[in-house]
Amino acid sequence: MRNRPHAHAAAESHGIDLAPMLDFVVNLLIFFIITAVFIKQAGLEVNRPSRESTNEKTTASKSFVVDDQGEISVDLKAIDVRAVRANVERFKAAEPQIGIVIVADRHAPMGVVVSVTDQIRLAGVSNITFTTTTLAKKQP
Repeated sequence: MRNRPHAHAAAESHGIDLAPMLDFVVNLLIFFIITAVFIKQAGLEVNRPSRESTNEKTTASKSFVVDDQGEISVDLKAIDVRAVRANVERFKAAEPQIGIVIVADRHAPMGVVVSVTDQIRLAGVSNITFTTTTLAKKQP
């Protein structure tokens, strides 16, 4: 019988040893879990209406409309984002418990909607309601 040394060596190594790679992956997983920073994301508190709140006394409200081009209007008059706060303060002087409704087009720039919300909050109104709609396109 012939002794074949190469046949025996080939039979022993049938694949790649995955143990070191698994150790490495487990170490990476532990490293990322330990070093992950868990922070609370800042956000807006949104109060949804309930059946009980519909029976309560309703307060006056004004609507700010943001169209798909990012233009803002109130009482069918176009205004700039810098004029939102002044308008809200004027409305609040007339009705201290006023609520504001932001009617935004589905394709309105989110930055404009957030800016309007910020200006309303800076004016001292916290009763803000959001609604979304697809506004009719303006005819030239």
